[in-house]
Amino acid sequence: MIAIFSYNKKKTSIPPLLIPILALFVGFVMLSDIFYFTGIQAQTNGDMAAEFKRSAQQLSSVRLGGGSENKVQLEKALAYLDSAAILALNSAPNPDVEAANRRLATLVSQASPVGENYRLLKIGSSPAVYAMVVNFGLGGPAAVRIYAGGTGHYSLVAQIDHYAQKDFLDSDIELISVSPADMVFVTVSGRTDDLSTGAFTAWQFNGSAVTALWNSDLLQQSSYEVEGNGLRIAYCSQVDDDRPSQCLKMSRDLFRLDAGQWTRVETAELSSPKPSSK
Repeated sequence: MIAIFSYNKKKTSIPPLLIPILALFVGFVMLSDIFYFTGIQAQTNGDMAAEFKRSAQQLSSVRLGGGSENKVQLEKALAYLDSAAILALNSAPNPDVEAANRRLATLVSQASPVGENYRLLKIGSSPAVYAMVVNFGLGGPAAVRIYAGGTGHYSLVAQIDHYAQKDFLDSDIELISVSPADMVFVTVSGRTDDLSTGAFTAWQFNGSAVTALWNSDLLQQSSYEVEGNGLRIAYCSQVDDDRPSQCLKMSRDLFRLDAGQWTRVETAELSSPKPSSK
């Protein structure tokens, strides 16, 4: 709301002393409008964050109860995270990912958010491409969202979830950027049981879509480390059939992208862990 004054110079004029008073009044009205609309925006953002937290709680509790999540509710929650990520990525020529992740951490819906996290990281270097890892709480669905487009033009361009990828094991996802130059990354699913049983999948982003390059079996007692532009995975390669919790042989493989293929380039046997005293 802005007050506008007009007058006919021949008939009337504003006394010089009133001009500063009128200027102050107009400024006050303009500031009031700014504060009013800013307050509405802050309240709206707070309401949307609260709604997102309720959805995250429901998505987790439904899965834990043995039910199937509501796809519309899942997409709505993911869209909220997309808007937060895109706003952060388009806010500066060099996005502050750490600051964005601190803001995303405030969205966790549980007081003790076991298994719930939302994290942004770079997976491509030239051009810069970013991914968000989404875990909707213990037992809840998980997803990966990919953003590209360049400075000031980032948008959602690809996604990984069990609706887009039918074989995607969406349980407590971790993401490792292996070769940013080739836009290759690995997702790790599971590994939350006592034996750290997990599944590994290598992906490549081509600028508009993601392709699965390789999937592992479920690997017991698994761990991993990035080595150059490759990934080393250690795991139990021989389980005691009589005592499935015991490992008879440990192995460690080194994988790299070679001529467009995710290839095991090295394998070695490791010392087997000591049997449990139980």
